[in-house]
Amino acid sequence: MHHARITAERTGPPLRLLLLLGNWTGGGAERVAVHLMNGLPALGHALAPLAGAPPLDVHLGLLHDGQAWRDQLDPARVHVAPEAARFGFDRPNRELLNPATLATGAALAPGAIRRIIAQVRPDVVMSFLKGTAILTWRALAGMPASARPRWIIREGNNILATARQESPGRLVQAASLALTGMAYRTADAILANARGMAGDLLGLLGLDPGRVHLIHNPVDIAAIEQAASIPAPDLPARPYILAVGRLEPQKGHDLLLEAFARSGMASSHELVILGQGSRHAALCAQAAGLGIAERVHFVGFTANPHAWMAAADLFVLPSRWEGFPNAAAEAMAAGAPLLLADCDYGSADLVADGVNGTLVPPGDAVAMAHAIRRLLANPAHRAALAAEGRRSVHRFARDRILARYARLVAEVAAVQPAPAASLRFIRA
Repeated sequence: MHHARITAERTGPPLRLLLLLGNWTGGGAERVAVHLMNGLPALGHALAPLAGAPPLDVHLGLLHDGQAWRDQLDPARVHVAPEAARFGFDRPNRELLNPATLATGAALAPGAIRRIIAQVRPDVVMSFLKGTAILTWRALAGMPASARPRWIIREGNNILATARQESPGRLVQAASLALTGMAYRTADAILANARGMAGDLLGLLGLDPGRVHLIHNPVDIAAIEQAASIPAPDLPARPYILAVGRLEPQKGHDLLLEAFARSGMASSHELVILGQGSRHAALCAQAAGLGIAERVHFVGFTANPHAWMAAADLFVLPSRWEGFPNAAAEAMAAGAPLLLADCDYGSADLVADGVNGTLVPPGDAVAMAHAIRRLLANPAHRAALAAEGRRSVHRFARDRILARYARLVAEVAAVQPAPAASLRFIRA
């Protein structure tokens, strides 16, 4: 692969990084992007791992616009494609595979990405998730070598699980994975946010081990603790269990509803679900069918979920698959005891079962029901898990993780050449 020579004109302080996202709907990838946008420039020369490398000027390029956390970003550094309204990238993944959306995206999105790159003139582009990576691959393929930035793919989800869920058949699934592999093998670096994901990407996509890196997601512990101390105005009067996540099949809220009904704890607890998505109506109908509708509250998106986390008797993550579970890490920092489905990936990176949280097999509503009942019956055990969680979450403290991001960007930009290695996990 040929790269443009990085000249003093382009890389004099600061080094410019462009984050590319296909949509902006308030999910975990967007939350990480906010941390990178605001945290990397603020750290500046204080980052010890960089040994005096230039600070970072971070910009955000979007193929779909949204309002979540936009008040926390400098609008001068946010670049929305003029064609954003035509792409329809704010829909669930499976709906993005319809022919009209695919054709529009394939025809227009690479050009939109090239125009954002021409406007920002980054040294390094970091694309988020598979769909944006494929579009970025096509965009960079159409650029002359003298203008092409270096490229990091940040993967934050289970590629195999998403391919199975969003593909209408095995042929489409195989084609999707083949296309993904072609794109990922051309990147300068692939960044995974969970240990199992990093390992599986190698075999699944045939990647060069020297280009695969692991950096967990950042957790802004101080900000979470401050936000958790602000009372939420609409908390239930009774004790409650909390789940946070998009209302999509991946997040497993249907399993949680079944587990909550089976646990018998609706007699003493409410179930609160923060998030929005395409499954809202179906989940409401399921709760009614289980006879627990009066005990289940679908709150939607909230800018401060941490106050809800701090007051919850139990935080539950019922996901069928994950990347790195941001909401669970933030709940841990807010002081909630955790019950997580031990799915691929990320739950085991965050929780040691019985030490700082509880793990149950993924997709098992019966096991989840038993764990809910057991944990709610033992406040002392929950308190011990929560206390150890608050201690252990410091492994993912924001500035510590962002220092690793800055080091990777500097290495890829050749400010600090990467040493030869096999699978180089940049550990949190």
